[in-house]
Amino acid sequence: MDPRLLASLLPAAAVAVEAFEDDPSAVLFPEEAALLSRAVDKRRREFTTARVCAHRALEGLGLPAAPILPGSRGAPGWPDGVVGSITHCAGYRAAAVARAAEVHTIGIDAEPNEPTPGGVLKEITVPAEAGWLAALTRTRPAVCWDRLLFSAKESVYKAWYPLAERWLGFGDAALVIHPGTAPMGPPAPSPAARGTFTAKLLVAGPRLAGGELTGFGGRWLSARGLLVTAITVPHLDGIPMTTASPQTHPAYPEG
Repeated sequence: MDPRLLASLLPAAAVAVEAFEDDPSAVLFPEEAALLSRAVDKRRREFTTARVCAHRALEGLGLPAAPILPGSRGAPGWPDGVVGSITHCAGYRAAAVARAAEVHTIGIDAEPNEPTPGGVLKEITVPAEAGWLAALTRTRPAVCWDRLLFSAKESVYKAWYPLAERWLGFGDAALVIHPGTAPMGPPAPSPAARGTFTAKLLVAGPRLAGGELTGFGGRWLSARGLLVTAITVPHLDGIPMTTASPQTHPAYPEG
């Protein structure tokens, strides 16, 4: 499996930077550091490393690093002309950015490949997801599909909010996760798998140049004990903007 996990899920127009451990010498911009004045050590470390990933991703686009400050709902505030997303979980921090002239939005998320805590699953699912979720959990247990669903819905929200600038609940989108290379049968010692997912919006979507956005298409992978999901909505001149599918857009890398 390519160690560049996130980059393998994104189109060529996007730049991804990830880290699997924290650098104690990492330095934030003063405006960012001020946000951590009362933060506990865990929050300080994950925030700092994720922001440094974002700074390096901006530099990968050929732009200067800049403070990434949260907006009113906590979404990262990117420099003009840039779209992006940030994620962190135990043992992983990452950021992805692209130029707004090429990509409408990006949403990324990472989670441990572990079952969701008790009670969470019923809070995040809609009835249409029950069948495929039960089948994949039974036949391909190397992937914690409930946690992958949670991650994919987090990516949906992160891609949605910059476009719509309004809340989207877990019940406002119905997802289907396609198993891809997830193995059948008992889990392997170090399973690695990848696939795609689609999200149908159950509420009115924002209008883009090609029409109303009715859903998202994304990619996922399982590797190194992690589940990583990513969505991008590229500019597709002349193509109606319904569900952006990663399987049909030539900018996405294969495999």
